[in-house]
Amino acid sequence: MADETAASGEPMGNGADTSPVAGVISQYIKDFSFENPNAPAIYQAPGAPKIDVGFNIGAAQVGEDVHEVILKIDAKAETEDGTVAFVVDLTYAGLFGLRNIPDEHVQPFLLGEAPRILFPFARRVVADAVRDGGFPPLMLDPIDFGALYVQQLAQQEQLAEAQPAGQA
Repeated sequence: MADETAASGEPMGNGADTSPVAGVISQYIKDFSFENPNAPAIYQAPGAPKIDVGFNIGAAQVGEDVHEVILKIDAKAETEDGTVAFVVDLTYAGLFGLRNIPDEHVQPFLLGEAPRILFPFARRVVADAVRDGGFPPLMLDPIDFGALYVQQLAQQEQLAEAQPAGQA
């Protein structure tokens, strides 16, 4: 009977807390770089630069019930003739405490929900740096990290199914 109660998420008779808990412990800039290699000439270039933005997400367990989630944002702006206006490299991270979370829910949380929590803060760092570099703030569009996680998972499953049974 005690096992059934523990599995349901209710506190056990001995006072043990078995309720699932996920929370942000801390968030921080792990690495950051802003480059404006062609100043001051770039401010006289005609037209708006073309901006390419890339994202990468990583997660690692760093302690008992503690995971670090890293959101890496790379942005590069170039004029039509290929002159670099600015380059931003931001590694923004957060520590998340996870307790009593079923194993099948840990990775979706770390790669879907945690980046969603971190993104608005990382977005502000990028926007402020670009603005402080003399350009209009780079306002990154919101991203549905949960949907991206599901999409990547489906792609990985398709690739796994496409491989012959004997290959890894």
